[in-house]
Amino acid sequence: MTIPNWITFSRLLGVPFLLYGLYNPTPQARWICLTIFLVAALTDWLDGYLARKLNQITDLGKFLDPLVDKFLVLAPLMVLIELGKVPAWGVFLILARELAIAGWRVNQTTITGANIWGKLKTVSQIIAIALLIAPLSAAWQMPSLIAFWVAVSLTLISGAIYLLPSKEVSN
Repeated sequence: MTIPNWITFSRLLGVPFLLYGLYNPTPQARWICLTIFLVAALTDWLDGYLARKLNQITDLGKFLDPLVDKFLVLAPLMVLIELGKVPAWGVFLILARELAIAGWRVNQTTITGANIWGKLKTVSQIIAIALLIAPLSAAWQMPSLIAFWVAVSLTLISGAIYLLPSKEVSN
């Protein structure tokens, strides 16, 4: 297994600590959760950068990276549902898109990396979750929810674009 793949896999190690900490309502616990989440999210950039830089792009990495991203995003969102921070149906839309894409990928002969829409989706989800985890004042409640719905929208848009057949222009 390559260094970038190990980094991708290590991102999973933060998820149990993140989940445990989210149930602790203290501001200190929330800041720790935010730090864990953001460090894990940064490794998403790092593993991709190293894979390209070291010429270690593998099919395992193309498969593992989005799978680990799903755990990193969906795990805290599930807790945020339980804590009443986000509506379940919004998270369901994210989950449905992720399952649809994962199911579609199973039938593909080659594994493709994320396109720009997938990257925008991931960044928007990270921003939304970070805002929802952070122990911010009540003034941030509406911006956090707006960020969540932007993430849901970009998730659905990126899924539709991913599934639509690319049209080749013939001259």
